[in-house]
Amino acid sequence: MNVLLLGASGRIGQRTVTELLNRGHAVTGTSRSGAGNGIDDDEFVAVSGDATNPDDIARLATGHDAVVSVLGPSDDEPAEILTGMISAVIDGLRRADVDRLVWTGGAGGLRVGPETLLIDTDDFPEEWEPVARAAIEAYDILTEADDLEWTYVAPAALIEPGERTGSYRTAERELVTDEEGDSYISMEDFAIALVDELEENNAVHTYLGTGY
Repeated sequence: MNVLLLGASGRIGQRTVTELLNRGHAVTGTSRSGAGNGIDDDEFVAVSGDATNPDDIARLATGHDAVVSVLGPSDDEPAEILTGMISAVIDGLRRADVDRLVWTGGAGGLRVGPETLLIDTDDFPEEWEPVARAAIEAYDILTEADDLEWTYVAPAALIEPGERTGSYRTAERELVTDEEGDSYISMEDFAIALVDELEENNAVHTYLGTGY
């Protein structure tokens, strides 16, 4: 598969590049700078692009089989940029005639009870709320794109660099927790979940939670 990866230079992005390449996919990795992060592989190309510009997205996506996004706001950007990004990506994919999109979302919009989202719990960190709210708004925009085969994949409540175990669980629109009630996944295993969904298409038009 020929995959356009948006946000390839970030921590999750770098791990997703590795996962895609190890499975034999060709990867075009985008970032603002176009940095390749030292990846030396004939099936990898690093390019620069503006994820808020639908013209850039259309140009970059043309000729690819699918797009995977691990985009997120940088420290100097407002959280609301997420809605601009997803709108630009949807527009760009339509222009490029690419209909498969796997989008990395946030855990804040996952349910922890019948009527309760993670973001609305007392323990949800206040400093995370702006990005979580913006990610939920981005999901709402994505749900209107019925013409695209999209999947919105969210990590667990806690995601950080760790071990690639090859094991994880998923749940539709629910926070995945372990037997102790903790919600965690390594970036390495989250990259596996992203690429598994890309290959298997088991959760099209679904908000998918991941974790152990």
